[in-house]
Amino acid sequence: MTVEFYRIGEKLISRDKIIRAVDRMLDLRQQGLSQQDVAGRLKVDRTLISRLEALGEVRTGGPIAIVGFPVANKAEIQAVADEEGVDYTLLFTDEERWAFVQQRSGLDLFNDIMDILIRLRQHRTVIVIGSEFRVKLAQGLIDGQVISIPLGRSPISGDRSVDIDLLRTVIRRIKGTEGGAS
Repeated sequence: MTVEFYRIGEKLISRDKIIRAVDRMLDLRQQGLSQQDVAGRLKVDRTLISRLEALGEVRTGGPIAIVGFPVANKAEIQAVADEEGVDYTLLFTDEERWAFVQQRSGLDLFNDIMDILIRLRQHRTVIVIGSEFRVKLAQGLIDGQVISIPLGRSPISGDRSVDIDLLRTVIRRIKGTEGGAS
C-alpha cells in the first residue's frame, strides 16, 4: 500500500487522513447523529458535512445503462440486467472488444463510439464495468452519474468475472428497491 501525500503550497496533505475522516463522518451519520453533532465531534463546520454528503449522494431512479468489458460472465450479467429492468446494456468479452475495433474503419469506429456515447448520455446512471482507466474516461464523457465496478488496472488482457450479487445489489440500490449502504 502506498501512502499518498500532496504538496499544496506550504501544506503537506495526507489523502489517507482525509479518507479516514470521511469514513468516520459517514459512520457517525449512519448511526443517526445529526450533521451538527458530527461536525462538533470532528471539529469542522456543519456545512462541510452537508457538502460532503451532497458530493457522494447517489441519485436513485431514472434510466440505467450498463457498459462493461472485458467480461467473462457476459450472459449472467445480461440476465441480471434484463431481470432488473436495465434500459441499455453493452457488454464485450476481450475477444469481442478487439473484434469491434478491428472490424471497422477509423471513421466507422469513431461514428459507432459516438452513437454509443449518445445512448449512454441519455441515462441518468451508467454502471461502468472495466479497468480503472476506462471508468475515469467514462466519468469524463458521460453527463449522468457513473457507478464503477472496477475489474483492475489498465491494461487488462483476458476476460474478468463480475460478482453477480454485487451487480444486482448496485442496480437495486440505484433503482431504490433495496436498502442503503451496508
